[in-house]
Amino acid sequence: METMFGFGFKTTKPAHRTVEMTGAYDGGIATLSHGLMAGTRVASNLGWRAIDALAVGDKVLTFDHGMQEITEIRRAHMWLDAPETADAMWPVVVPVGALGNREELVLLPEQGVMVESDAAQDLHGDPFAILTAHNLVGYRGISRRQPMQRVELIAVYFASDEVIYAEGGALIHCPSDLSTLDKFLDAGQQTYTVLTGENAEELAYMMCLDDQVMMDGTGFYQQAAH
Repeated sequence: METMFGFGFKTTKPAHRTVEMTGAYDGGIATLSHGLMAGTRVASNLGWRAIDALAVGDKVLTFDHGMQEITEIRRAHMWLDAPETADAMWPVVVPVGALGNREELVLLPEQGVMVESDAAQDLHGDPFAILTAHNLVGYRGISRRQPMQRVELIAVYFASDEVIYAEGGALIHCPSDLSTLDKFLDAGQQTYTVLTGENAEELAYMMCLDDQVMMDGTGFYQQAAH
């Protein structure tokens, strides 16, 4: 697997993390708040594959559980009012290399992204943490950008919530499907939590401070620090 994709993945039993459920069920099909833009490549049993080319039954490499089968796919069009989209809805742009990604990533503001940092270990006892993309604005050049056209968003679902690899190494959270009352009530205990509010802001701030310390004086991050 490491040879195929150029990186390893977590093989130890994942630490138990309980997902925040508040507000997850809204009485019906919810507007997608997560997913990846059409054309974004993810690590699958077919190699690096554009997410819009995947189908139910295909398998995707996950961070904690190896290859997992896609059980459902949803599609939606985002930024229908572009370029008049309200500032709060502007996408988050992740420059090449900021999160281990080999290509620029364009994410929804509420998309969960897993990061690994000493700050997360210090604050929460686990070096891996999930923040929403908008909380990472300002970290390693991550910023908001006005959308100029509408785009297609693809959300993939698995038997439970998972974290998948996108564009070479970015870790993207795929939450469980809780869009209907039956699915919400049937959902088992989840693996991941997405940090919000002050917890997310504090971690993002500490990560930025850590990066400033690790700068080598030329404006580039020391590779040995990762």
